[in-house]
Amino acid sequence: TKRCFATALDWPGWCRAGRDEQAALDNLIAYGGRYGAVVGRVSPEFAPPASPSGLAVVEHLPGTSSTEFGAPGSPPSSDAAPVGENELERLEAIVRACWEALDATVAAAQGVALTTGPRGGGRALDAIVRHVTEAEGAYIRRLGAKVAPETGLSAVHEAFVAAVEARARGDVPDTGPRGGTRWPARFAVRYAAWHVLDHAWEIEDRTPAQ
Repeated sequence: TKRCFATALDWPGWCRAGRDEQAALDNLIAYGGRYGAVVGRVSPEFAPPASPSGLAVVEHLPGTSSTEFGAPGSPPSSDAAPVGENELERLEAIVRACWEALDATVAAAQGVALTTGPRGGGRALDAIVRHVTEAEGAYIRRLGAKVAPETGLSAVHEAFVAAVEARARGDVPDTGPRGGTRWPARFAVRYAAWHVLDHAWEIEDRTPAQ
């Protein structure tokens, strides 16, 4: 009732929110250039349309409490389909490009005080990195694997890739021992790529002009 997400099925991480469907689609288009700058090296064929009219909306999903909180919490139905080796390589290349974008943004913001909102809101740079690390540890658990606490971000990335590969190849069942539903490999990559880019762009937007 308060927020809607538009997510590009073919492009993990290209996902933006708005107060309603049209606003979300408008924001998706508005961020097309920024997304293209991230994935262009690994997917030079990415070419966003100039307006929302160039998008094909193929599925609507009901929102959840995660949607209202600010995260795209529902996997598209197509994410449950099997993942071939070529697609798996493509998904991994895209999420790695997103991680590299965050690394570069964090490096560029070192020693700079990020701007805050009118009420002082917004995490500090180290807190953002810590938050991303902890979140990806949670994603690994949603894939049916584990990572040790206090594991560094680069090692968490590699554990995430290994967990995605295990799910994609059917080594880990869809349901956990206690009945919980595990994330499909595609959705895990989609969610991780969105989250890391959301924070990379947050850091960029909150870095004062030099």
